[in-house]
Amino acid sequence: MSWFGDQVATVTSFVCLFIVLAAFFKIFHKLWWTPTQIQKLMALQGIKGPSYRLILGNTKEISNMQKEAMARPRNLSHDVFALVQPHLHSWTKIYGKIFLHWDGPQPVLVITDPELCKEILNNKHRAYPKSNPRAFLMKLLGNGLVTRKEGEKWAKLRKLASHAFHGESLKSQIHAMIASAETMLERWENHEGKEIEVSEEFRLLTSEVISRTAFGSTYLEGKDIFEMLWKISTLTFKTALKPKFPGLR
Repeated sequence: MSWFGDQVATVTSFVCLFIVLAAFFKIFHKLWWTPTQIQKLMALQGIKGPSYRLILGNTKEISNMQKEAMARPRNLSHDVFALVQPHLHSWTKIYGKIFLHWDGPQPVLVITDPELCKEILNNKHRAYPKSNPRAFLMKLLGNGLVTRKEGEKWAKLRKLASHAFHGESLKSQIHAMIASAETMLERWENHEGKEIEVSEEFRLLTSEVISRTAFGSTYLEGKDIFEMLWKISTLTFKTALKPKFPGLR
């Protein structure tokens, strides 16, 4: 009986060791082997970019660049690319119009060449399928037209959206849009001689237009909902560059 128990214990130990090694190999393959091989293959084709870093990829660099850009004094200019996307602005200068960077272990191929962008967007031969959206975007945007891959449900949603944005449909909403703009201008009249936060004002204008055209309401009536949506959007994009660990999101 003791011999049998020893054999069972040995087999159990081997099984546990095998499971641990298999899990380690899978993690190693996903977090190091695959990214480094992709980076080498792309480099052979002349496509370079910032080096891959274990687990984080380039997310820490991007986050630091964004914080630095936001901390710099801003002047009145339409040239906002370096402020909004500082990493793309910087890396385009270093690596050219096509380069590779890393969102964690996920490769991101950046293409800024106009002709190539046009070919990709046309996608006549269906060579560029939609990628699976990130889990946090699915939670924020839902399983709708923006996040779904092409398919029967996507086609149905697109048909509904096309109808909503048809010229005749939009014409019927013009009066609501004008009323929303007038509400904003009335607020501005009370700010004569004072600074106006234009970004916030146009966020409110957008919310007012959506309330009137989609729900026959006003922003004030749905204020709590809009504010909660704004908060969850802000939190989502603040954590977008942080590493995601299953169970701790």
